[in-house]
Amino acid sequence: MRIAYVVPYVPNLIRTRSYNLITQLAKLGNQVTVFTLGSGEHDQRDAENLRQKVTHVNYHQHPIWYSLWNSIRALPSRRPLQSVFSWNPQLAISLGKLINQGLYDVVHVEHLRGSRYGQYIKSRSFSVPVVWDSVDCISYLFEQASKYGTGGFGKFVTRFELGRTRQMERRLICEFDHVLVTSEADKEFLLELALPGSRPAPVSVLSNGVDLEYFHPNPDIQRDEDTLVFSGKMSYHANISMVKYLVSEILPMVWKKRPSVQLVIVGKDPPVDIVALSGDSRITVTGTVDDIRPFLWRATIAVVPLVYGAGIQNKLLEAMACGIPVIATSKTLTSLQVLPGRELIVADDAHEFSGRILDLLDDKTLQSTIGSSGAKYVRYNHNWMVIAQKMVTYYADAIRASTITAN
Repeated sequence: MRIAYVVPYVPNLIRTRSYNLITQLAKLGNQVTVFTLGSGEHDQRDAENLRQKVTHVNYHQHPIWYSLWNSIRALPSRRPLQSVFSWNPQLAISLGKLINQGLYDVVHVEHLRGSRYGQYIKSRSFSVPVVWDSVDCISYLFEQASKYGTGGFGKFVTRFELGRTRQMERRLICEFDHVLVTSEADKEFLLELALPGSRPAPVSVLSNGVDLEYFHPNPDIQRDEDTLVFSGKMSYHANISMVKYLVSEILPMVWKKRPSVQLVIVGKDPPVDIVALSGDSRITVTGTVDDIRPFLWRATIAVVPLVYGAGIQNKLLEAMACGIPVIATSKTLTSLQVLPGRELIVADDAHEFSGRILDLLDDKTLQSTIGSSGAKYVRYNHNWMVIAQKMVTYYADAIRASTITAN
């Protein structure tokens, strides 16, 4: 297939969904042209790396001030700020010209931030079908963040955006030829937005995978004693809430019985209040790292105390793939088919979570069993090549339905 893949940020190993779908689609023999935006040398390097893996990369500079200007202009409207943040008319024009030349069989548009490019294509009545990868139901995420999130400004923004986002997602699921999400829960919440009598597009669950060549167990590295690891992009509000909950509610009960326990927080762009946690000698905040795997290989346990969220937790899959035992809340299981107690350990309140940490720290045999079972689960259920093959079938469905409608 000839695929135009529109993603409003440059795919890389951190932006794992788009990066791996794109690279695996190319490995399957598809012609993939990526349309993307970035700012600065790091994004340019990532775009250059992507050029080695796909047919073409159509890269446009999009400085942060332009995104902020887009957001300011959208304030009086009913558009959610997410939907305009990455809008770049030059990218849209470039995309439209190439579609008009009949160069693509299908257009893939990722995230609410990229949805306006899909709307642009549909508004010009191009015959090419558009598949929108919503990834998560953002209004579902915002609804939780407005209730459970930490930080006054964050709650204000999510509440401000919630109504706008609901209205936009309600429209979008009826405007495209196929819609994708990462979990059944997100699919249900997205479809619940549809108005009576409306005709939503088919909505399919396309789970996230793991790059199994990159994330894998490493028996040559010895695990540190009594070390917990939390990984993720630390500017993301749901991750901030998790860390604060972990440090304020769970760890005090752990430290009371086992004061030697260390916490390592790994992820880019931690805010000031997260960085300040490193003032405690038992907590390390790394900020951006070149390679997250050594932190996963060395730690005793990975912790994912999800307070709220949507979609699938990549941090959980990556840790499991590296063979580290994981303790998580049951909210992380909505997009997984794991058996709690075999592939990972589940604990929901702070008292139970702290108890599970202490029990697992005391049992090296259980650590090994949970770690190896988790790695096996990821290997068989979250292989990006298998997921990309499923993606191709959704493209074919959209193309077939679009052809029938046109005739």
